[in-house]
Amino acid sequence: MTNGKHKDRKAMIIGAGLAGMSAAIALKQAGWQVRLYEQAREQKGIGAGIVLAANAMKALDKLGAGQRIRELGSPVRKASICDWQGNVLVELPVARQAERCGADSYLVHRADLQQALRERVDEQELVLGKKLTAFSQEAERVQASFADGTTAEADVLIGADGIHSSVRKLLFGAEKMRYSGYTAIRGIARYEDARYPLETGGGFEAWGSGARFGFSHIGHNRIHWFAAINAPEGEKDPPIGRKLAALRRLENWYEPVRAVIAATPEEAILRHDIYDRLPLKRWGTGKVTLLGDAAHPMLPNLGQGAGQGLEDALVLARCLAPADVDIPAALVHYEKQRKKRAHAIVRGSRLMGYVTQWENPLAIAVRNWLLKTIPPGMQSRRLEWIIRHEV
Repeated sequence: MTNGKHKDRKAMIIGAGLAGMSAAIALKQAGWQVRLYEQAREQKGIGAGIVLAANAMKALDKLGAGQRIRELGSPVRKASICDWQGNVLVELPVARQAERCGADSYLVHRADLQQALRERVDEQELVLGKKLTAFSQEAERVQASFADGTTAEADVLIGADGIHSSVRKLLFGAEKMRYSGYTAIRGIARYEDARYPLETGGGFEAWGSGARFGFSHIGHNRIHWFAAINAPEGEKDPPIGRKLAALRRLENWYEPVRAVIAATPEEAILRHDIYDRLPLKRWGTGKVTLLGDAAHPMLPNLGQGAGQGLEDALVLARCLAPADVDIPAALVHYEKQRKKRAHAIVRGSRLMGYVTQWENPLAIAVRNWLLKTIPPGMQSRRLEWIIRHEV
């Protein structure tokens, strides 16, 4: 419910992605006026599947979008890890985990999640075609300058503009991104397999040598798949195209790995090198702060990129909620509450990627033996500090 405490307080949010939209909704709930500035001239339903663990679903419920995601997405009720030949290494007890964590995890198309959040932002609160070029702070206000020559003022400026954040660069200078060592090929297909029925939801990951494959339901009879493949940074697509290249790289992998790739139109297959950044010592200064991937971009291996942005948004709004709020002090408090957890997940995501992309046969054999030997319940509890959390 919106209150009227901050009817004259204005928040300027740079970036209208998942984190920016979430911040706008949360701040509106805390009584702030918000304005989102997005450099794209139109919002497109791009991207592939995205996982929303229990912590993210709890955050979406607080933002008023949780039920919409349950309608659009698919609950995770089956999750297994196999080797590349299809031998099951571990069957994760997702039902028991959901009971302990208080919510199912969901998989959803990123565009559907974006739209579910967009529905909670008023049309006049979103301004497209605005590329930030500079900002300055005065005693009472923050002024932003855009590439089209216009300016805007607010009481606080929030950088939610992703891993390539202009706000982060203006705050702390240019930094080099950290390449993960692998590229991700992803797609969405209409595909059915009796071993992974629609009503069950979820899916599997298959781990090989220097390559990993994931297969998941994301709602409305759609399958999201990804292949994480060790590759030199900046490697160009081969002349044969992404689909055939993925099929050749995963030749002889057990089905439905190749079948779901074959069912995907070439133009619907995406490829991106995967990056994160070194954690920052601080996220902002004065009345300017960062949020989501702008603050703590992470590799996707723990499925927490979106979830951590959602958590940021709620904590930030809570810190800025008091009627007599000291904005710089509130932003420092927000950062202190969020930084340790977010940075730990950045490190954990990088470590997980390192282990899953091994190429050494002996290391792979030991990894797979451990997965088969350690009780599944113990393995799932290892990550419950992340997904059981509620802000």
